[in-house]
Amino acid sequence: MAYIKGKIAAWNNEKGFGFITPLQGGKDIFFHISAFNASNTNPTLNRLVNYKVSKDKTGRLNAINVSYIGEKTKKSPSGTGKNQYFSILLISLFFLFVIASLIMTNIPALVIFYYLIINAITFLIYLWDKSAARTGRWRTPESTLHFWSLIGGWAGAIIAQQTLRHKSTKQSFRFIFWITVLLHISGYVYLTMNEAILHKFLSAF
Repeated sequence: MAYIKGKIAAWNNEKGFGFITPLQGGKDIFFHISAFNASNTNPTLNRLVNYKVSKDKTGRLNAINVSYIGEKTKKSPSGTGKNQYFSILLISLFFLFVIASLIMTNIPALVIFYYLIINAITFLIYLWDKSAARTGRWRTPESTLHFWSLIGGWAGAIIAQQTLRHKSTKQSFRFIFWITVLLHISGYVYLTMNEAILHKFLSAF
C-alpha cells in the first residue's frame, strides 16, 4: 500500500489522538499516538506527513505508519534514553532490595512470586488497553492502571509504557503514576523494616 501525503489538522495531547487532512482531498482521517513514528514525542499541527490507511476491527478508517515527510525512521525523543536508563536502574535496585530482604529477614519467598505475577498482569492490562485504544473498544480506566501500579505492578507498567509506547506522554497520567511508584516502594521499605507488620499483612491473604 502506497503512502499518502497529508497535513496534521488536529491533535489532542491529553487523549493521544488527532486527525490528518489528505492533501489529495477527502475527509480527515483519525490517527493515534501509537501510529506516529516521527522524531518529536507529540505531533505538531500543520506539519506535513506521510501515512498509510488501515481499518480497525469496527471498520473505521485510520492512519498508520505516520511520519513527517522526509523522516523515514523514528528517532528517540530528547531525554527518552535517560528515562529508560533511570527506569531500568530503579527496577533493578528495587528487586535487588526485595531479594536482599528475603535473604536477611524471615519474609517468605512468596513475596517474589507475588511481584512476578502482579507485574505480568499489569503488563497485560496495558497491552489490552493499547489494543482497545487502537480498535475503539472499551478502555481500561486510568484509576485501574494506577491501582495495579500501587499494589506492586509498577515495574510491569514501566516496561509496557516504554515497549508499547502507551501512556508514555500524557503528563497528568505520568505524574500520578510516579506517585504510585514512590508510595509502593516507600511502603515496602517500611514494611520490611517492620517485619512483624509485613507478616500480619501477608497472613491476611
